Amino acid sequence: MARDPDAIERDIEQAREALATTLDQLSEKAHPQRFVDAGKASVQEKLNDPRVRYALIGVGALVAIVVVRKLFR
Repeated sequence: MARDPDAIERDIEQAREALATTLDQLSEKAHPQRFVDAGKASVQEKLNDPRVRYALIGVGALVAIVVVRKLFR
């Protein structure tokens, strides 16, 4: 049984709208700034951990001592 051309047009328009909505959602999820923000938040969260913070301070102090010793030898 043949379909009504108006019904076909409505179906096509609904499919277009659904596709446009999906593309908008995908472009929002794939936005580069979102990845940058997520990376920054992850790094800040790790640096707020006292174990990581104190380990980095220790490594920095050790590197500073080695550099000063090399300069004054």
